[in-house]
Amino acid sequence: MDQGLLELLKEATEERGVHVRILIPADKGIKNTIDHATKICPQVDFRVAEEKLQTRITIVLIDKKDCMIVELRDDTKDSTYYAAGLATYSNSKSIISSYVSIFESLWKQNELYEQLKIHNKMQEEFINVAAHELCTPMQPIIGLTETLRSQITDIKQLELLQITIRNVKRLMRLSDDILDVTRIEGKSLQLKKEKFNLNDVILNAMNDITLGREFLNNENMKLSYNPQDILIEADKQRITQVVSNLLGNAVKFIKEGGRGGTVIVDIEKKRVSRTGQENKEHDIVVRIKDDGPGIDPEIMPRLFTKFAAKSDIGTGLGLFISKSIIEAHGGKIWAENNLDGKGATFTFSMPVT
Repeated sequence: MDQGLLELLKEATEERGVHVRILIPADKGIKNTIDHATKICPQVDFRVAEEKLQTRITIVLIDKKDCMIVELRDDTKDSTYYAAGLATYSNSKSIISSYVSIFESLWKQNELYEQLKIHNKMQEEFINVAAHELCTPMQPIIGLTETLRSQITDIKQLELLQITIRNVKRLMRLSDDILDVTRIEGKSLQLKKEKFNLNDVILNAMNDITLGREFLNNENMKLSYNPQDILIEADKQRITQVVSNLLGNAVKFIKEGGRGGTVIVDIEKKRVSRTGQENKEHDIVVRIKDDGPGIDPEIMPRLFTKFAAKSDIGTGLGLFISKSIIEAHGGKIWAENNLDGKGATFTFSMPVT
């Protein structure tokens, strides 16, 4: 901001009692500019317009009697003459009142947006603290219960301890999901990429599923997978989280269908073109197909959004988190009911680095 202009603003506000409000478009260096301008003109009310509220015109209003509207044509130019487009001056009451309304609306919207950001930040901080505080006592509960279980031989007491451990682990998963949603919405979900065999991830996830209560209590439930080695570079823990969530959902919905069923896992390496040259790159495609009741038509349009669930079990956060993880890897995830009317297939794909 021009030093001479700042001096004029200082003189107007301090010596002549003029009330000045300036709404400035945000950019990378705007904070330093505002800090500098505020020191020189402490009585000028500066406010930074968020990107969603920015316009391509500059409005100058004086005493609600005169106005100047300047179009921004090319903000990469060094000269104002070449950067600006059409400029219009008016002292018409009707025109000025219209631009006053526009300015007041932008000013108010920006104020509300700032309040919303503060509210969201406070909410995020509260959720983070609450989730971490939940995690703190749960780990020793699991450790002590596991120790106690190793010293008890009574079958009934062992069953009670197992119920305790299972529910504490469920609470830990819920806490982790809440933290993940907070990171996703705060755009702070970070990936720790490494090279690993996707086959190992799928086999481990399947082993965990077969040891779960839903699987053990249903003799007619089966998992099918033809192992094949595919090396990828990704966040192993996060991809495991996605695969486990999709497998767990498939088994859960088969169980809710009231009968046995089969979950089929299939992976393939598929040639794709992303650079205009055919068959130069590869995607890894993972499909998890079940023959359960399928996806409810009411849920389908919002399947990968938060809390999208008709089941009493679960929070409806798993698919939202899975979608965010896959998209963070540059991939995509989708679901569809099977053509034969039995069950659904969840598929995700992502680049093989």
